[in-house]
Amino acid sequence: MGRGKYKSKPTGRRQFSTPEDMLAGTSNRPRTFRQKEAEHEEEPEEVSEDESVEESEEEATKSKGTQGIIEIENPNLVKPKSLKARDVDVGKTTELSRREREELEKQRAHERYMRLQEQGKTEQAKKDLERLALIRQQRAEAAKKREEEKAAKEQKKAEARK
Repeated sequence: MGRGKYKSKPTGRRQFSTPEDMLAGTSNRPRTFRQKEAEHEEEPEEVSEDESVEESEEEATKSKGTQGIIEIENPNLVKPKSLKARDVDVGKTTELSRREREELEKQRAHERYMRLQEQGKTEQAKKDLERLALIRQQRAEAAKKREEEKAAKEQKKAEARK
């Protein structure tokens, strides 16, 4: 069957409570904050002196903003520790975290390795020096050979002129 020109919203239709439901108090309508607050104020309990002292302490310890309204018990929440200048121990050194300690060890090991590398005491440095000596020897032989070939060419030219 056609719905006409306009479609209804998918959010649902309005539900009206009947006067009988309102009198019985079984209305589907949720109570508003003002109504809840009014009910809370209507039921004042007698307060003894001990309880009034405790309530005044609770009011003094309430936090700013929403922290006083919402009680959070988060075990992961780190509370900031404020140290006074007189409580700070100057002689005490802070321990490094595992990552920081590993990073320092890695840097020191690298520096130690580079020092040994410069002195030629590591295996890699020895291999590099051997390769370097071999290359120098090959270059010296090649230069000597070139000189001999040059001298041979000049000798041939000198013989050809005669």
